[in-house]
Amino acid sequence: MTALRFATVGFDLDGTLLDTSRDLGAALNHALASIGRPTVADEAVSNLIGGGSALMLRRALDLTGGQDGVDFDALRQVLLAHYEANIAVHTALYPGGAAMLDALDDRGISIAMVTNKPQHLAIKLLGELGLLDRFACIIGGGGGYPLKPAPDALHGMVAQSGGGAAAYVGDTTFDTGAARAAGLPCVAVSFGFNDLPPADLGADAVIDHFDALIPALATL
Repeated sequence: MTALRFATVGFDLDGTLLDTSRDLGAALNHALASIGRPTVADEAVSNLIGGGSALMLRRALDLTGGQDGVDFDALRQVLLAHYEANIAVHTALYPGGAAMLDALDDRGISIAMVTNKPQHLAIKLLGELGLLDRFACIIGGGGGYPLKPAPDALHGMVAQSGGGAAAYVGDTTFDTGAARAAGLPCVAVSFGFNDLPPADLGADAVIDHFDALIPALATL
């Protein structure tokens, strides 16, 4: 069994541990349609995700006619209500995710979640997928910390998980920036909602499948 020096490994949620693109896209398009905007194609949705629902919606509005005259806060609530009601229709772990989580458990490593998704939605989603008991802590938007790329939530993750050495796994510059600011090594996944080419995200390692995470962590 490959030994790891980390007491805690934290994960981003959207585009890192879970492929949420189809359910987020359905909620986004529901909100856009409610104000008469054209919808966004499925293959384009992943380019809008990262940084939280507000940023995703602003990007979509810019693509479909701009933000002028839009009651943004009300529209975001339309998006969030639809998403919460349909949060786990298509969402699933990325390939190899379950075996990877088992491998971390087998090593006695605490598994944590730090996401910009509203915390209550992260908890609801993980619960519906039967994953909630996998996590030593779950920190999301509105959970008392600034959103990534601020490092505060990652400091909170380490403290809530019992301290010791920690690493973080993400898919965007929000994740790698937060890890760098927090002084934590970071692994980027190339299969997520990357906002730059994976090699340019600033991670200490990049993996193409969760089978490679344990070996990558062993090198950090």
